Amino acid sequence: MGESSAADIIRAARDAADVGGFETGSEVLERRAEIGKATWGVPAVDEMLGGGVETQSITEVYGEFGTGKSQLTHQLAVNAQLPREHGGLAGGVLFVDSEDTFRPERIDDMVRGLADDAKRGAMESHGVESEDALVEAMLERIHVAKAFNSNHQMLLAEKANELVSDHADSEWPIRMVCVDSLTAHFRAEYVGRGELAERQQKLNKHLHDLVRLGSLHDAAVVVTNQVQSNPDSYFGDPTKPIGGNILGHASTVRIYLRQSKGDKRVVRLVDAPNLADGEAVMRVTGDGLKPE
Repeated sequence: MGESSAADIIRAARDAADVGGFETGSEVLERRAEIGKATWGVPAVDEMLGGGVETQSITEVYGEFGTGKSQLTHQLAVNAQLPREHGGLAGGVLFVDSEDTFRPERIDDMVRGLADDAKRGAMESHGVESEDALVEAMLERIHVAKAFNSNHQMLLAEKANELVSDHADSEWPIRMVCVDSLTAHFRAEYVGRGELAERQQKLNKHLHDLVRLGSLHDAAVVVTNQVQSNPDSYFGDPTKPIGGNILGHASTVRIYLRQSKGDKRVVRLVDAPNLADGEAVMRVTGDGLKPE
C-alpha cells in the first residue's frame, strides 16, 4: 500500500471516529446542567457537595474503619433509586464488594428509615403499595458482585460495562456504581516498595475503566478507600488515604469521614474542582444516615 492510500485511510478513519473538537464554556455549562445528583439524605452534606453525589465522576470516600464508609454506600444504593424530585437518580445500582460488607438487611433498615415523602415517591416509581414490597423492589435493582482479588475486581469493572449497556434502554438504567473498597485487594497483594509501581499501574487502569463507565452511561461512581497512619506526623491528623497520587488525581471529589462523639461523623470535603473545602456533621443510625 502506498503512503497516499494509507493517509487517505487514516483520514477517513479519523472522520468516522468523530474524536470531537473544542466547544465553548457555555456549551459545557449547558451539558453539565444534565448531570444528576444523588442525595446523602443529610441536608448539610448535600449543600456542601453542591446537591449530592454527581454522575459522570468518581467520588472517593476514605476514613478509618468504623467511620461509616460502608454505611454510606448502602445508603446511596437506596437513595439512587429514589425519583429525581426526591434527590435520587431514578436508576439501578451496581455494587462491587471486595470486603464482604454488603448486607441486604441493612438496605431493609434504610428503606424503612426513609422520610415519609421520599418513601411515598419511591413506592409510586417502583409501582408498589407497601414497605415490604418496596424493600424487595429496591433489593432487586441492586446488582452485587463479590471481588475475590484485584484481577477479579478489574474484570468485574469491565463486565459492569456490559451490564450497564444491557440496562441502558430499560425502565431502570444503572445510575450508580459503588466499589467497597477500591484498594483492599491491591493493598493486600502488592506489598513493599518493589511492587508499588505495578500496583499503581493496575490501579490506574482500574480507575480509568470506572471513569469511562460513569462518563459513557451518566452514572455516579462511588469508591471507598482505606487509610494508613503516618507515624512521623506530630501535628494534625496522621491518617492519609491509600492509593497515592494516582487515586488523588483520578477522583473528582474526595471526602474524608472522621469519627466524632457517639454516632456522629464529621464529613470533610477535601478536594473538588468546583467546590470550596468544608465540613459537615451527620449521624449513622439504625435507620441510615441522618442529619445531626
